[in-house]
Parts: sequence; structure tokens; C-alpha cells
Amino acid sequence: MTGEFALGDRNVRRLGYGAMQLAGRGVFGPPKDRDAAVAVLREAVASGVNHIDTSDYYGPHVTNRLIREALHPYPDGLVIVTKIGARRGADRSWLPAFSRDDLVQAVHDNLRNLGLDALEVVNFRAMFSDHGPAEGSIEAPLTVLAELQRQGLIRHIGLSNVTPAQIEEGRRICEIVCVQNHYNLAHRADDALIDNLAADGVAYAPFFPLGGFTPLQSSILSGVAQNLGASPMQVALAWLLRRAPNILLIPGTSSIAHLRENLAAAELELSDETLSALDGVAASVGSS
Repeated sequence: MTGEFALGDRNVRRLGYGAMQLAGRGVFGPPKDRDAAVAVLREAVASGVNHIDTSDYYGPHVTNRLIREALHPYPDGLVIVTKIGARRGADRSWLPAFSRDDLVQAVHDNLRNLGLDALEVVNFRAMFSDHGPAEGSIEAPLTVLAELQRQGLIRHIGLSNVTPAQIEEGRRICEIVCVQNHYNLAHRADDALIDNLAADGVAYAPFFPLGGFTPLQSSILSGVAQNLGASPMQVALAWLLRRAPNILLIPGTSSIAHLRENLAAAELELSDETLSALDGVAASVGSS
């Protein structure tokens, strides 16, 4: 697997694993096959993954309990990153949850369901709009997280679904060790932000690295993949690894075969000519 980057005070391999797809359809309820979900987690760690991304609102309470069942007691060096700031409605909706009581409860739920005394990294997910980041002060929720950090319940704090202005506001309150935003080969609004964070040694974990609920589709991507004898998704992951040294990938899957395919992307070599061709994916999406 390719390289490492600092996440807080730990170095993690740049190709990790996201647990979201282990929950039921729509990231709600239990998995269709619990044994298979446990097996994927164990295979990921056995394959060298030491960075797992999760949240207690996946399910809710499903993926964290699966992680505990599959991996506890956790191997040395495994970094589990979780998110708070949202909750699930009974109708499967995604709702903001960042009052003081919401955040404190969420931290304790994560601790209990993961079987931990302290959470290594907690990302505050800003939900000021239904789609993507939107401006709004994050001072109040981050102040709560900083208090929980001083109490020893959280070791490091990150941000998710945020704007550059919110990141700057957050860094005035506490150290921010990572940012998790929507970014992939076709969705490149954070290009400048990624480079700025890299210069500061701050990790960036793109969510929906393969397009999320609407998988990436591009004739350019398909053509490159065919020439390389790889899948389009492998090429998309390999591009992200080449894009910047601070990018940490967390592709998710509930399939061991798909997991192995994702991890193999770390060995895929992309020439400068190929990278230049792939830059056309964002341009073609933007003009469509």
C-alpha cells in the first residue's frame, strides 16, 4: 500500500476504509449479511488498513457496533475516525444535531458502541444546508468539542462538509487535524483548499471519492482504465492518491472482492500524460 500521512499524532496509510456501506440500504438499519460485514472489516485490517472512518449515525448505531464486534480489542496502530453533528430521523432523513446536548451524547454513544475510552479523531460535520457546505458559524459546536478534548474523551478534532472560512474559524478555536469534504475526479471545488491544507500538514479525506450514491461515469475515465487494464474506480482512486500527499482515502464497500480491488489501486501507476487526460473529466462534467 502506498505511503503514509499524519492524522493527528499518528501516521496512517493513505488508503483506508469507510464503514458507511456496512449499514443497511440508505445507510439505515442492519446489514443484509452481518457475517459478511464483519468479514470485510477483518479483511481490511488484515490487508494493512489502519484508518477506518465511521459514524454512530450510520445505521444509526450499526457500523460502530460492527467495528467493535469485528475488531475489538483493536490492534495497535489502528486509527478509528468518527463524525458527529447529525442524526437520523425515523423516516431515514439526515438531520442536524449540534446542540451541546446532541454533541455530548454523540461522543458518549460513539465511545460506548466502539468500546473505547477516548476517540482518536472526531470530525464535526456541519449541516447548514441539505446539499454540500454552506456558511454558518461553527464556533459553538467546536467549543463543545474542545471542552470534551480537554476532558480526555477526544484526542483530535477534524471538520467535515465545511467551507474555507469555517476551517479558519475552527482553527482559531482548536487544532484541526483533518478535513473531510466531497471531492473526486469530477468534483474538484476543493482544489485550492487541498493544496493549502497540504502546505500546513493537515490531512484531507474526500468523501464520495468514487461518486457516492451516483458513481462516477466518464468516457475519459473508462478509456484510461481500459488502456491500463484496470477498473474505472481503481483509476479514480489512484488519481486521488497522486493528486496531493495529504489525501487519505476512505472508499467503502460491503464486499471483500471490491475491497481488494480498491486496495489494489494503490499499486496503479499513472503517467503524467494519463493524469493530464484525467483532468479532462472535471472539465467535461462542468460543461455538461
